[in-house]
Amino acid sequence: MSKRRVAYYYDPDVGAYTYGLGHPMKPHRVRVTHDLISSYGMLSQMHVLRPKRATPESMTAFHTDEYINFLARVTPETAEELTYGGAALGSSSGGSIAAAQRLNSGAADIAINWAGGLHHAKKGEASGFCYINDIVLCILELLRTHPRVLYIDIDIHHGDGVEEAFYTTDRVMCASFHKFGEFFPGTGTQDDRGRGKGKGYSLNVPLDDGITDAAFKSVFEPVMSKILEVFRPTAVVLQCGADSLSGDKLGGFNLSLEGHAACVQFMRATGLPLILLGGGGYTVKNVARCWAYETACALGVEKGIDVNLPWSEYFHWFGPRYRLEVMPSNMEDLNLRDGMLDRVRERAGAAAAASLRGDAECRHARRSAREPRGLRNTPDTYTPSPARSTSRSPSSSRSRSSSPSSSRSPNSSDDDNSEEDDDRPQKPKLRQSQKQQHQRRMSILTNRYIDVPSASAPSANKKRRFFRSEVRWDERLEGEGAGRAAAGGGGAMHKERGEVVREELGRGARGRARERSSHANGNGHRHVDGDGDGDGEEGEDWDMD
Repeated sequence: MSKRRVAYYYDPDVGAYTYGLGHPMKPHRVRVTHDLISSYGMLSQMHVLRPKRATPESMTAFHTDEYINFLARVTPETAEELTYGGAALGSSSGGSIAAAQRLNSGAADIAINWAGGLHHAKKGEASGFCYINDIVLCILELLRTHPRVLYIDIDIHHGDGVEEAFYTTDRVMCASFHKFGEFFPGTGTQDDRGRGKGKGYSLNVPLDDGITDAAFKSVFEPVMSKILEVFRPTAVVLQCGADSLSGDKLGGFNLSLEGHAACVQFMRATGLPLILLGGGGYTVKNVARCWAYETACALGVEKGIDVNLPWSEYFHWFGPRYRLEVMPSNMEDLNLRDGMLDRVRERAGAAAAASLRGDAECRHARRSAREPRGLRNTPDTYTPSPARSTSRSPSSSRSRSSSPSSSRSPNSSDDDNSEEDDDRPQKPKLRQSQKQQHQRRMSILTNRYIDVPSASAPSANKKRRFFRSEVRWDERLEGEGAGRAAAGGGGAMHKERGEVVREELGRGARGRARERSSHANGNGHRHVDGDGDGDGEEGEDWDMD
């Protein structure tokens, strides 16, 4: 197997926060993974980079500025926690964006960011433990250079956030292999194939509990081979959610370590530029085993790796066997009942072959790289039309239609309408949207639907300033900010690991006190890049010696 250049992104601060006591998502798993990779001596074989933190402005390439602003503010009671958590979110997203930039520049063939892969976050809402959809930001960055990007999701949960983002474009092919049924997020049927120009560019493979290595391989490889043949991507993003492993706390599949990593080996063998991202995974020791082994697969050294774990800081976590393995259980494979797996495989293969047009490369090559993303030279502000000020935009209406409360059911199909209807602009149902006060969302913990308040409509005739990363001074809150600063709540910078870290997302009262201090000193505003040094570089090289 030929040697390929691998870039590896890791920020030690990514595991220094928590979702709360008893929460199944453990960010510390990335630190355990890194320690295991280091113990195997793989860091010296890669270009190790510390990613800069994504700025709020870079996050609004996909997310709305109101949503990013909301994440930064929330309430005064949670402002301090969110400030630190916001920095972690920026680091996770920054690694995925930097990985795409690395591939675009040709400096690497494979890029890895195990802190990324948060595929549930929507344009204006959080979902499934995901706040910022770093995958969408990564793909948007790839589209600056690559005409076609293939996104593959092997997380046990459907990659609904990524599919929704690219549901109407033909430059991104989304393929998701996930558990379906009464299972979060409740989306991802084989009838969900895209809309408009994106018709046929979303492919879902719904599976049931207990799928084994052999069964998963019998579906994954034929479907991927057909997509590679017809779609001909120029770059691949593979989300390696480890909750599809056997024994995961929130999963139900029965994949071993080798069965999960076979997907990485298959995509590496294609020779295409490849980005590996993390994702789900709630049994920490198995997540670390999985991603460490798949790092070895990216390097092409998995055959010579010792299954007996080397000594590391977290060695005691891997007892009682202390081996690089995730063994399958004896659970029944429900996919083999009544020939269900054969039907799913046959239909997925047919959809991959029939939906994509054979002249895809010609059509993609002629199209501008900016056109499918809908980017135009628009001014910084706009004034909403009074007639539409209380309604959702067409894109928002389309994104909401994929929720369980929409008219699309698991048995419904986009094929019910003619091809002409799919290509026609879809008009939002304004009256229905205005009357809807709540939306139904499925819980990732209980897999039950709950009602959540809908987003409020923008006020009429109010100019909206697009969110930017520089600081703005609000004179109305001068007294509050000064009072908190005098009480010791100020201080915008903290020392950690000998490095000044700027809390860029903290725009609460402490952030306003920081802004006031900056004005008082006559320093003005300064844009700080993600790695805190203001140099605008991609990341900081680490000397692993």
